[in-house]
Amino acid sequence: MVKISKEAALEYHENGRPGKIEVKPTKPYRTQTDLSLAYSPGVAYPCLEIQDNPDAAYKYTDKGNLVAVISNGTAVLGLGDIGALSGKPVMEGKGLLFKIYGGIDVFDIEVAEKDPEKFCEAVEKIAPTFGGINLEDIKAPECFYIEDRLKKTLDIPVMHDDQHGTAIISAAGLKNALEVNGKDIKKVKIVVNGAGAAAISCTKLYMALGAQRENIVMLDSKGVITSDRPNLTEQKKFFATDRRDVHTLEEAVKGADVFVGLSKGNVLTKDMIRSMADQPIVFALANPVPEISYEDAMDSRPDVLMSTGRSDYPNQINNVIGFPYIFRGALDVNATAINEEMKMAAVHAIADLAKQPVPDVVNDVYHVNNLSFGPDYFIPKPVDPRLITEVSAAVAKAAIDSGVARKNITNWAEYKNRLREMLGQETKLTQKLYDTARSHPQRVVFAEGIHPTMLKAAVQAKAEGLCYPILLGNDERIEKLAKELDLSLEGIEVINLRHDREAERRERYARILTQKRQRDGYTYQEANDKMFERNYFGMMMVETGEADAFITGLYTKYSNTIKVAKEIIGIRPEYNNFGTMHIINSARGPLFIADTLINQNPTTDVLVDLAKISATAVRFFNEKPVVAMISHSNFGSDNTEGTQKVRRAVARLQQEDPSMLIDGELQIGSALNKEMRDNMYPFNKLYGEDVNTLVFPNLTSARSSYKMLQAMNSDVEIIGPIQMGLNKPIHFIDFGSSVREVVNITAVAVIDAYVDKVKGRITAQMK
Repeated sequence: MVKISKEAALEYHENGRPGKIEVKPTKPYRTQTDLSLAYSPGVAYPCLEIQDNPDAAYKYTDKGNLVAVISNGTAVLGLGDIGALSGKPVMEGKGLLFKIYGGIDVFDIEVAEKDPEKFCEAVEKIAPTFGGINLEDIKAPECFYIEDRLKKTLDIPVMHDDQHGTAIISAAGLKNALEVNGKDIKKVKIVVNGAGAAAISCTKLYMALGAQRENIVMLDSKGVITSDRPNLTEQKKFFATDRRDVHTLEEAVKGADVFVGLSKGNVLTKDMIRSMADQPIVFALANPVPEISYEDAMDSRPDVLMSTGRSDYPNQINNVIGFPYIFRGALDVNATAINEEMKMAAVHAIADLAKQPVPDVVNDVYHVNNLSFGPDYFIPKPVDPRLITEVSAAVAKAAIDSGVARKNITNWAEYKNRLREMLGQETKLTQKLYDTARSHPQRVVFAEGIHPTMLKAAVQAKAEGLCYPILLGNDERIEKLAKELDLSLEGIEVINLRHDREAERRERYARILTQKRQRDGYTYQEANDKMFERNYFGMMMVETGEADAFITGLYTKYSNTIKVAKEIIGIRPEYNNFGTMHIINSARGPLFIADTLINQNPTTDVLVDLAKISATAVRFFNEKPVVAMISHSNFGSDNTEGTQKVRRAVARLQQEDPSMLIDGELQIGSALNKEMRDNMYPFNKLYGEDVNTLVFPNLTSARSSYKMLQAMNSDVEIIGPIQMGLNKPIHFIDFGSSVREVVNITAVAVIDAYVDKVKGRITAQMK
């Protein structure tokens, strides 16, 4: 567990803008017209629409994406009854989690009222503002009454997360842990240490999954809750046991299959765990100190299946796995409640997700390569990006099916895409690339098959239906690596180009290359030697039509790869040069940057080619190219050789094609700020246009620009480098590319190959 000092925590909350959340406008507000629409007189029209139809509030206001996190501060985290105001940092923190994981706006509301009746009255009066209410840190038994009453009196989702969040996540964990150890939930003996809000709710949900009441023993601070004990609350009475042979925790856990701790730390000993049944399940969830440490539990016996609330150990029970996505699904159908069907849908969605292959981004965060369903991984990690799509969709569907949804969803694929886009996991451009590639999958060769990133990318691209992968490399080493990473090579071709069985193909490729390059000094023996190299062999597969696209770059130096591409594939006849671009996807739309890889210090002639092929590439992505040639000056404000070559390139391009939307030289600020550019330079050919393509004067400036954006802004998505100007789809990747970045390039390569085939058919028909 990360140790946090008091000073560090206080500094975090104080520095910059105090607190952790803020409100931001979502509509234009710079002009008088904007303000008149936002407030008086324009605001009257949506007010009247809502008066006629209250559900219109979901259409014209943020109600449908706004949750109130409400507390009276009587049971704050491990701090107890510290008061409403003192609990505010916790409520702000909850709001932060709602926003970053679910894209949900939050107002934290601290109510200085301990009387349940008066507290409910206050909440009921402000409820019209919100699409949902998350009750937080309210002590038992008042929390039961408050939630039950508000669920009856309000027509929006109400959930006390301390109860149901923990219940949903732990129920999913219990379901999967029992699957791992092969036990039947209807037969297992369960001990629950704690009888507060979370414990009661957890145990009820376990029963909904099939746990039998007679097999459950619950304990509070006085010991085992027995039916003969006087003055039990209704909640405790429900779980009171008729057994008279158990009174202490030590007696209760003997022979038990499951221990769930929801009270205080350091109460479970090694000997107690040793006394449990085979393959015991231990959920030590007390916060911040668990009932038994992970180390002690594992030391007590090797067959224990262990969960805690801590992130530094396997199988963390963390409410953030649930509440953002439960409310997300409920809000997206304008639900009137969060009912049992929706909670159970969340349980199954979370449990099922743990059985699916783990995304590379999750492995990277936890510095592992092979998370897979089993004793050390039966609950999804909080950073898993699929939680928002799988859990939210399951909850939304359950709301519709159970009749509490005001709004219907029919296209679930589109809904999931919107969720990914909302949280920046994907953009519309990425979705379009993937959808197009899936419609026309091609044969893609991956050069470095023995590199873990390349291997994972190929497997993922195959799983997503983007391509038919071909891996180059030692087949035995690839199979061993796939086994270590728990990856399936089914449907993936592996070619060991050094194997004797590839001799005929190497020789044939050598003859073809020799014939093509013989007047450049190539001999057959030299060409044959080259065929033992991945880039030569792989590119020859594409050149001969035995594959459709080729991806390389994780091992090989760019200079060598570029040389091979020119020799085997060649530059398109209409150009003398080729280059690459990166696409930067942000809230303002895609921005295309060139050249980011090939030409270190391009001449005027090279810049002309780069501008032309960049415009062609932008059209390839169904965008209208508006090109700015970048420099450190604006239209002659400086007169160095660097600015002159850009100026000469612009002049030639405008003369050759007057219809081309291109101008420069321009500084980046002038290029991207349309108002400033048009006011200062009204003669510019880009007047009134939003620039979407930047051609830089050298490799350093282009590469530094996109790398800086990538490092500083986690909200942008960067795709590239995308090859432009070669005769066939040969694509390069950066040395440090992630699996997702390689898969993105794979989608581009597939579309590139498909477009080439279509062009080839059209050309053949014309002949």
